[in-house]
Amino acid sequence: MNLKRKTLVLVSCVFSFLLLEHRLRPPAEELRLSDWFHPGKRPDVVTITDWLAPVIWEGTFNRQVLGRYYRRQNLTIGLAVLATGRTADQYLEVFMRSANKHFMTGYRVVFYIMVDALSRLPDLEPDPLRTFKVLPIKGDRWGDFHLTRMSSLAEHILGHIEDEVDFLFSMTVNRVFQNDFGVETLGTSVAQLHAWWYFKNKDIPYERRPKSAACIPFGQGDFYYDGSVIGGRPLEVLAVIEGYLQGVTHDHKNGLNSTYERHLNKYFFTHKPTKLLSPEYSWNAALRPPAQVWSVKATRLSRRYF
Repeated sequence: MNLKRKTLVLVSCVFSFLLLEHRLRPPAEELRLSDWFHPGKRPDVVTITDWLAPVIWEGTFNRQVLGRYYRRQNLTIGLAVLATGRTADQYLEVFMRSANKHFMTGYRVVFYIMVDALSRLPDLEPDPLRTFKVLPIKGDRWGDFHLTRMSSLAEHILGHIEDEVDFLFSMTVNRVFQNDFGVETLGTSVAQLHAWWYFKNKDIPYERRPKSAACIPFGQGDFYYDGSVIGGRPLEVLAVIEGYLQGVTHDHKNGLNSTYERHLNKYFFTHKPTKLLSPEYSWNAALRPPAQVWSVKATRLSRRYF
């Protein structure tokens, strides 16, 4: 009995020691917003939203601090793009070559290329940090570019992407990366400010018809978001897609047809993004950058097919 009691006491002491050690162990290092984000350096633009989400402009972030933190995280970042028919012929090669050079340089990236013909893929230099996954689709199966893009991506997020990457971006293919599109853009839910409507900021083209799922009533609204870029944790991106698809289904039943971008704006109006990218990350190539745009990270080309 004494031996048994001594054994129980010893086990209890060991357990108590391990528990105490666990409680006294310093918590895993977390990156605080104030460690790397300095909104006061850009008083000429909006850098913080009403719900305290950062708006990322050149000059507001510290690349060195971000680099030291994220390189210890062993991250994998995904970039998904849909390219079919004429859009693939016109844009895919320059998109891939520029993304390979400027998107998340120095980090492990998986490119998810949704195409309807393997012959459209450009030849790219091999890189141990770059993986290219081709996801074949059967053309524009919905007769609508954005429905095809979003529904296809949702299937792949559920099928495998959520287990393969820590963060995911989805972008339209009519894009040329020009400067570093880096880890300052990572966040739980990332939205892209629209280059034109950010600076115009009046007569914003929200859906106003009350019967539409995309409706934002007159007098309401935060920003107007560019639908060509969404990002965040994979399941957050999936939530955006599901919100869009539910809105489209609702409108179809009511004989309405709002745009993808208006549905996206309604989603971010009711589900606030945790990080906003300034127009520098998706500048319109047809516009001359104003003084507030210090560094264009990527430009959008003609929207003829988008």
